[in-house]
Amino acid sequence: MSLQEVYALRSQPLLSSRSQSGAFWNEYTETMPREQLDQLHLKRLQALLRYAYDRVPFYHNLYGEMGFAPEDIRSLEDFNRYVPTIDKKDLVNAQAVDPPWGDSVALSPDYYIYHFQTSGSTGTPLRIPFSLHTQMQYGEQWAYLYWGVGIRPNDTFYFAFPWGMYTGFWSAYWGVRCLGATVMSGGGLTSEQRLRQIEQLKPTVLVSTPTYAIYLAELAKELGINTSETAIRYTIHAGEPGPGIPTTRQAIETAWGAKAYELYGVGEVGAIAPGCPEQLGCHFGEDQGYATILDASGNPVGPGEVGENVVTSYIQMAQPVIKYRTHDLVRAHYDVCSCGRTWLLYEGGVLGRTDDMITIKGTNVYPAAVEYLLSDVPGLSSHYELHVASGNLNDEVTVKVEPSMGVSSTSYHSLERDLQAVIKAKIGVTIMVEVVSPGDLPRYELKAKRFFDHRPKTV
Repeated sequence: MSLQEVYALRSQPLLSSRSQSGAFWNEYTETMPREQLDQLHLKRLQALLRYAYDRVPFYHNLYGEMGFAPEDIRSLEDFNRYVPTIDKKDLVNAQAVDPPWGDSVALSPDYYIYHFQTSGSTGTPLRIPFSLHTQMQYGEQWAYLYWGVGIRPNDTFYFAFPWGMYTGFWSAYWGVRCLGATVMSGGGLTSEQRLRQIEQLKPTVLVSTPTYAIYLAELAKELGINTSETAIRYTIHAGEPGPGIPTTRQAIETAWGAKAYELYGVGEVGAIAPGCPEQLGCHFGEDQGYATILDASGNPVGPGEVGENVVTSYIQMAQPVIKYRTHDLVRAHYDVCSCGRTWLLYEGGVLGRTDDMITIKGTNVYPAAVEYLLSDVPGLSSHYELHVASGNLNDEVTVKVEPSMGVSSTSYHSLERDLQAVIKAKIGVTIMVEVVSPGDLPRYELKAKRFFDHRPKTV
């Protein structure tokens, strides 16, 4: 029996309800009309509120204080109006009542098969329990991305990632298991060793943060390895904004000779938004969660307007998350996408963070907005940093950016002038720009640090 025949047999149970050439992992839900999606949301939200109210002391107490019970929610408008939002600190405080899980969980720890946590980079880490059901559903969220972009069970995934206590690419791994494809782990290896493995083992899919994919390609060039000639045909990214930004996507696709896609996830909520096959952004998985986009006052924004993504998970049943503030800024569209999905589209992926906002002469500026503009200036790379300090009246901002390889240093001043002009024209503010030499800015294996806030901390 040939290897292809083995792959075909292995995938038969999984693919019995879908064609190998089909565009959707679950066509029924991915193309469900908006009216039916809203009906589905209401039923699931009502059931979830009852589940959390009866099982989770944190929600029982919170909703009691707000003066409503689950049966009071009879419409999506009721849910949006009466159910309060929660934040990471609320779940952290609930866990602190009786560590490690306190008043935040609905299931006995006997049901947990994985324990993860957030990075804690902005405070106490939030612990994340996973039941078997939750783990499988997190994985399926990735399968929507894999299948939609054309990856199949006979593909091989290379994970250029150090496995640890963070959900991150663990859920991407579960997605590969759901798909039925092959996994190669690059955990515990140096970057050079990973590149040698990619050369020798010939995986077809690279999984990493977007900045690490760019760094690997730069290192490969130093080692005499042409990454565009490897077997990699797809690169899959998460953890930070990436392929949704034209400059970053172009850098990855050019370096690897492959198509670059992303998934937007929130560890404690889920791998919530698989990338659009047309590379228009990320689609919120509406069969596994509900999202509302709110302005700074907590009111819903209109289609195409930017607001904070507030999400509810239907799959995190061990530690429910209901109307959870992600602090991620998105621009949502509800029209049917050109890829065929009816799920809401976050155009361009995550556009920024509410807690990274900078105010310049009355204009709110988000770091990711600057990154989007780098592609408007030929000769600039995707490597940049944004530094902000307090001025007499406004925040003072400087963008440090590297030029593309081969650009003469005599062009640096004109590049600075051009980027400054683009930012002024597109955002409406003047920002200082400094072009530094190639390789001056640090490279990262995990999330890249782009935003440096030198303003005095407030208590």
